[in-house]
Amino acid sequence: MKLSRVLFASVALALSAAVFSQDIKIGYNSDQSGGGAAEHGLSGRFGVEAAIEDINKAGGLLGRKVVLVNRDDQGQPPKSIQNMNELIDSEKVVAVIGPTNTGNALAWLHLPQQKKIPVISHVATGTDITKRYEKEPKNYIFRVSMVDREQVALLVAYAVKASKTKKIAMIADSTGYGQGGIKDVTEILKLHGLTPVANEKFQPKDTDMTSQLSKVKNSGADVLIVYALADANAHLMKSMEKMNFFPVTVGSWANLASPFVNIAGRKLAENLIFAASVTESSNDRAKALNARILAKEKNLPIFVTAAQGYDSMMLLAAAIRKANSTNGEQVRDALEAVDGVQGIIKTYNKPFSKTNHEGLGVGDFRLAKWKDGKVVDFQDVVTKSITPADLKK
Repeated sequence: MKLSRVLFASVALALSAAVFSQDIKIGYNSDQSGGGAAEHGLSGRFGVEAAIEDINKAGGLLGRKVVLVNRDDQGQPPKSIQNMNELIDSEKVVAVIGPTNTGNALAWLHLPQQKKIPVISHVATGTDITKRYEKEPKNYIFRVSMVDREQVALLVAYAVKASKTKKIAMIADSTGYGQGGIKDVTEILKLHGLTPVANEKFQPKDTDMTSQLSKVKNSGADVLIVYALADANAHLMKSMEKMNFFPVTVGSWANLASPFVNIAGRKLAENLIFAASVTESSNDRAKALNARILAKEKNLPIFVTAAQGYDSMMLLAAAIRKANSTNGEQVRDALEAVDGVQGIIKTYNKPFSKTNHEGLGVGDFRLAKWKDGKVVDFQDVVTKSITPADLKK
């Protein structure tokens, strides 16, 4: 009997040690090859990998090594759903970072919510991502990225102050992304007591927008807010060049992608101001991460998403330590309580709560632009005059 107890204890100890020695798996599910947003997903992965490297150099988590289980959803919702099922059910990941596209997120949010696996969206910006389950007892969806409506609040604040005539026009592509952005712009302009003097639309593959821009010019607008993906915006700038019409032009963070500067050309690209959460030169941590990834990968298309990926992983690591567990529900609970986590973008002091799962807000955003083929912080007399009261949303 005594021998049996000893044998049982030995087996239990061996099983416990085996479980404890297993790697902690973090899932990554983003477009890395399929479309215009693939650069965002690829760069985000580089940032997550850098964070995991730092975590493992410091001893891992709970005495275990952290590994990334990577899946490319190619920008396709069915593939993204398949990836999530594999990551959660087969790979048994502790948490997932992703995706790149808002549409893909909305296609599979029910899976991690039902299976109690926390997700941090490090790229996708659609407002509904963190809102869908906010009224549930426990919401498993978090974000460390730029929410559409909040970056629009910054863009509109700049536009209103930059306009000498208070005549502001809008132009966007016909996609859900473009029209959703224009909806936000219209609503926030209204909070400033303004109505757009022109609201033009073009198709995503259009390359000549001179007809729409002629209407903008005839409206007397001196500021133009654009909402479309990088390649379309580049053609918009080329159309401006044809007309020699360059109002103050502002747009979303989509313009961080290299197709914008590659198609428009370096000089023309410098005419557009856009929102960003960080640039490679914003602080010493950003400079170091940028240099480190470039040394390894030789190319870093979009630094912002690398930084957001890095910070997402660091927040997950802090939550796992705080929970002292890899149980999804306990890690989720710990995410709402983490504090003082040093990231690339900022120090995250209680970034999440039961009612707020957004790690970044409009106060964390900045304006940026292309300069000599690189994204740099943008400041002028207008940016310096923007106050928190101006950031209506």
